[in-house]
Amino acid sequence: MAIAKAERLMNLALCLLGTRRPLSKRELRGSIEAYLEAGSDESFNRMFERDKDDLRELGLVIETVENLDGDTGYLARRDSNRLPPITLDAEEAAALGLAAKVWQQARLAGAASGALQKLRAAGMPEAEDAYEVHSALEPRIPVHEAAFEPLMLACRDRRPVTFDYRKANAARPEQRQVEPWTLECWRGHWYLAGWDRGRGAERVFRLSRISGRVRSRAGAFTAEVPDVVTVRETVESWAGETATRTARIRLRAGSGYPLRSRATAVRELGDGWDELEIPYGHGLDAWLVEFGPDVVVEEPADLRADVMDRLRAVAKD
Repeated sequence: MAIAKAERLMNLALCLLGTRRPLSKRELRGSIEAYLEAGSDESFNRMFERDKDDLRELGLVIETVENLDGDTGYLARRDSNRLPPITLDAEEAAALGLAAKVWQQARLAGAASGALQKLRAAGMPEAEDAYEVHSALEPRIPVHEAAFEPLMLACRDRRPVTFDYRKANAARPEQRQVEPWTLECWRGHWYLAGWDRGRGAERVFRLSRISGRVRSRAGAFTAEVPDVVTVRETVESWAGETATRTARIRLRAGSGYPLRSRATAVRELGDGWDELEIPYGHGLDAWLVEFGPDVVVEEPADLRADVMDRLRAVAKD
């Protein structure tokens, strides 16, 4: 949501909540600067109706009544827009305290801390005893990528974005146009799932491979956002976590310990080499290339060919 619109909605909500009688559209237009600058009556009417619908969608109860002069008036009664008292026991308070500690390195840190302070001011128990039970827990969600905050806001506001992205097997990044759906952290890395307009398909992007600035684009989404987005399952499959085949490789003795931890069988070949059998799914070829001359793929043939193609591409650059 643009800052100008957010400010306009806030001003409209304050006017409707602060009045003791219904206000007509004419009165509201004279009270809110953005409406004064709307231009024609038709432009103002369209803007006001959209803003009123947006506030109702956000949960504000707006009443429509007829004024004594015959004009339609609007107001938001405070008793209709007041939340019930929040009561939390000590364990619930401790859980909220732990949750607020999670966001330490992102924009949400301030919001989480502020929300916790407001709840405590409203009477939420400090829950020292319950918190002490969980004091050994130090939850953290690391957020080091500069792309996280603009993508988080784009996911929230349903705004398309563009960014430069380098695939694992590519030497240079290329621009992608994406309708962002959701962000998820998996094994210490952040991933974005969304609709890639250039590919015309759902894609998952690792934030650490985004270079440069994430730029917002105007316009609405062109693809339907699914009810459930399986980011983690997709990444697991691409990373080879979902094994569908078995590879046989030669590995130099004393190297490749991550590969050895995945192996179901290891056999010494002599001359400083071992033979490993590794269950794998999509993405093993990119991983094997990282071990350079310490790995030789014996089978299957298509995996060996993929690794050779990647090595040749690296050699060209």
